[in-house]
Amino acid sequence: VQLQASGGGLVQPGGSLRLSCTASGLTSSRNGMGWFRQAPGKEREFVAAVRKGQSTTYYGDSVKGRFTISRDNAANGMYLQMNALRPEDTAVYYCAVIGTGNPISSAYFRASTYSYWGQGTQVTVSS
Repeated sequence: VQLQASGGGLVQPGGSLRLSCTASGLTSSRNGMGWFRQAPGKEREFVAAVRKGQSTTYYGDSVKGRFTISRDNAANGMYLQMNALRPEDTAVYYCAVIGTGNPISSAYFRASTYSYWGQGTQVTVSS
């Protein structure tokens, strides 16, 4: 299984970016998927996730109302639409996939739930 994240870059505060994650080696619609981020000197932080086969989504408190996660089953992947970006959103963003099973909701917030990880894409929010 491989995950390829893309779409990061430099954006001014208040701007928008859309991250993409494409999976190979599995059918992404059959798996829970999520986004995490890690800023320098900080722990990896949950950003958003979507349950397998459903539209149920989860968001970290710091991104609620600004970020939207969505699936693209035709592309075997997902997106993270990020609006109203802030300097504190600056981080490397990672996409991840849950290997098997249908975890309880709280498990989607934990990095240890995810079996496969992409290489990360840098997002920098700065004027």
